[in-house]
Amino acid sequence: MISLRFPLILASASPRRSHLLRQIGLEFSVHPSEVDESFFSVTEADPSHYVQLLAETKALNVASKLTEPSIVLGADTIVVLDGLILGKPTDREDAMRMLKGLSGRTHTVYTGIALVDSSSEHTSVATAQTEVTFRDLDEEEIIGYIAGGSPMDKAGAYGIQDDYGAVFVSHIVGCYYNIVGLPLELLYRELMGF
Repeated sequence: MISLRFPLILASASPRRSHLLRQIGLEFSVHPSEVDESFFSVTEADPSHYVQLLAETKALNVASKLTEPSIVLGADTIVVLDGLILGKPTDREDAMRMLKGLSGRTHTVYTGIALVDSSSEHTSVATAQTEVTFRDLDEEEIIGYIAGGSPMDKAGAYGIQDDYGAVFVSHIVGCYYNIVGLPLELLYRELMGF
């Protein structure tokens, strides 16, 4: 088990990330960051650098508001297809476009994690990447999936952990938990080193 010097704070409101932290027995509190992600340009960014920068900015944002020493965890996940970063869909049409683009193809999921010691601002950042291949999707099943609302808060418009999004994926190469939003093995190593 991991024993931390200071309390752990998750700088995210993601229920998936909270679930994963509880899964590995970590105690933590949640203080979502107030970082406006729209200020970060994704047009020419290296995906690994982009998710690290966002994760670190989120963690530092929360750490700067704390009065007690804590370790703050920031994270950000993106989907990359043909060099283009797919964030969360803006509407149903955007979700349809993303899922049609992912159909029958392989894409890469990147998650950046950042740990910040709020008392010293010592920071550690890392990135995990996982290759994900979708089977060919029927338009009807894409429409049904979107109608359920699940894609709207997820990068790339799908969640592998969802009841239905899981059946889109034919295989993965890399960390499953990275696709969910928090690469647990990488996080564990970073916490142990921190």
